[in-house]
Amino acid sequence: MQPFELPDFYVPYPARLNPHLEGARRHTTAWAREMRMLDGHRDPGTPDIWDERALEAMDYALLCAYTHPDCAAPELDLVTDWYVWVFYFDDHFLEVFKKPQDQEGARAYLDRLPAFMSLDPPEPVNAVERGLADLWARTVPARSDAWRRRFSLSTLNLLRESLWELSNIRAGRVPNPVEYIEMRRKVGGAPWSADLAEHAAGVEIPERVVGTRPLRVLKDAFADGVHLRNDIFSYQRETESEGEVNNSVLVMERFLSVAPQVAADTVNDLLTSRLRQFENTAVTELPHIFEDHALDPAERAGVAAYVKALQDWQSGGHEWHLRSSRYMNDRSLGMSAARVPALLKSARISLPHIPFQRVGPTPLPEFDIPYRARVNPHRDRAGRGLLVWARDMGMFSPHPRTPVPVWNPDRLSGMALEVCAASLAPDADPEALDLAVQWLACGTFGDDFFPAVFNRDRDMAGAKAFNARVPRFLPLDRGPVPTPENPFEAALADLWPRTAGPMDDAGRREFRASVEHMVESWLWELNNHLQARIPDPVDYVEMRRHTFGSELTMSLARIGRGKEIPAHVFETRTLREIDASAMDVACLLNDCFSYQKEIEYEGELNNGVLAVENFFGIGRDEALPVVNDLITSRRRQFEHLAGSELPALCDELDLDDTARAALSAYVEELRDWMAGILEWHRETDRYDEREPVFHLPRPSGLGTSALHLFTRASH
Repeated sequence: MQPFELPDFYVPYPARLNPHLEGARRHTTAWAREMRMLDGHRDPGTPDIWDERALEAMDYALLCAYTHPDCAAPELDLVTDWYVWVFYFDDHFLEVFKKPQDQEGARAYLDRLPAFMSLDPPEPVNAVERGLADLWARTVPARSDAWRRRFSLSTLNLLRESLWELSNIRAGRVPNPVEYIEMRRKVGGAPWSADLAEHAAGVEIPERVVGTRPLRVLKDAFADGVHLRNDIFSYQRETESEGEVNNSVLVMERFLSVAPQVAADTVNDLLTSRLRQFENTAVTELPHIFEDHALDPAERAGVAAYVKALQDWQSGGHEWHLRSSRYMNDRSLGMSAARVPALLKSARISLPHIPFQRVGPTPLPEFDIPYRARVNPHRDRAGRGLLVWARDMGMFSPHPRTPVPVWNPDRLSGMALEVCAASLAPDADPEALDLAVQWLACGTFGDDFFPAVFNRDRDMAGAKAFNARVPRFLPLDRGPVPTPENPFEAALADLWPRTAGPMDDAGRREFRASVEHMVESWLWELNNHLQARIPDPVDYVEMRRHTFGSELTMSLARIGRGKEIPAHVFETRTLREIDASAMDVACLLNDCFSYQKEIEYEGELNNGVLAVENFFGIGRDEALPVVNDLITSRRRQFEHLAGSELPALCDELDLDDTARAALSAYVEELRDWMAGILEWHRETDRYDEREPVFHLPRPSGLGTSALHLFTRASH
């Protein structure tokens, strides 16, 4: 029996079928036989993976005919072969490495595969290598170097990150929701599918816009939709037959402590939210990119064709899942009809937000942050100096667009930013602490000034001009800068020479990028305000790392370790996840403390607690435990990475004792960072309002987020 009834899926676009389906079926069976993937034709010593009957039942040609309905027969044959290869790789990896939990063998196997993404590959020794070499030679000659690099990276990600899945299986570890979504994009292969859809559509995204937020979000939202849908259909096979722990239904089941049916419905709601995110990005953000980067008509048409190709893929992929023997796809129409229709649920998620609702004081939970906050002895001195510096920057003075100053000395003193800086950098000397607290003040002032001017006036054009000027105050050569037009620019002009002076070029680029990302993220917040749109929870968590300025403060810590830790170490998955998990702890913590101030008095809608409320259709008091459980999960993930994965990474990269000691010190600095953020929130008056914030005891431990979540029938 199925462990749950399939939910009602949001499928807004009709699936269409490529007329060349039968030809693709014949071609790909012959190709799989030629690549020695099938029983009777396989390499000696290869385990039984597929026979022709199994390949026919899974029907990957039908998948590709549905997901690429408009491409010509030769391209459909090629794309189908790619999907046969990737599914064969997945099943082969399962049998040979996942089931016996052979991590070392898997690593050696995966390390060979990049050599076959070449027009001059070595001699293949198995069907995966043979198929990859053949497909690469048939695909890349027609593509630009930029597309080849992107497709190569996507392919490497889905191959290499299989080790992450294997390590979770070996440890019996079910990941938390944020970790799972981000890692599934790589190991699940949907970004690879998006690149292949671009090829099948006969277009290429202009390289100058590939890295922009709208194009990144379109690919990520597409990938999440593909993977979440697949997880619902594959739950039974993966959990009952394969011993898999990397499945979003299981992730929600464990995180919320709910039954599989509730978990599957929750994953389906998240799938709907991600598809709505895709639609919103295409409609509201792409037009700005077209204008900002002056795309010509052909380039705009190419991007539009790419968006259409991804929409076709979503609908076609859904149809294939309903038909393939690979998945659980029996439906009980009676049970399905009893549920809230997917379109109505989609509409609820997209309802405009009504600002300035009275919410009252926030019953803060007990946060699982067990680190002791240390205090820099120069804290009081830094606080006194900050008042002088802020006055010199003009932060207490009127501005043409803010006749009433955004800050005054009393307000800044009450914020106690020196408390934050002194805990984030407890060992810094007086000058370094001054620099740190001034950067905090610069980012915090900008975070207040920007909405006071641009959100109030609904001025996206002015906000873009503000954002465009930021790099001019951060010249990599430390050359002259324009005359500042506001205190934020004055602060950048003052801080940059003092910060960039000791850095090398790579350090300057990294730190400047962190400032640019922070300011650019304020445009995203403004765009949500213009639409009265509470953000999708996944988009929110990922953007919040920038809006909070956490990337900026972490960049300072990384730069300080730059001479001891090779730069490529910070590019590994382990270090990126260590940083991201710590960032999420701090950002979501801030959302709890700032909830009343933002929702009731500022009309804010970019808040993690509110995003959870909106997604689940629950109240604040039910949403707070969910957010706190997520904080706890991310904090525990931080320790898992630091305690288990970081030592293994050091061994894998053969780092010397100096680098290992520096990495340990860096991790300890991040513990100081999390402890310092919590201590600052307890001491600052930035989030105090007319009514005091009070604390209520709550049950502890993961899973308590569901205590009230599913108890009220009205939700």
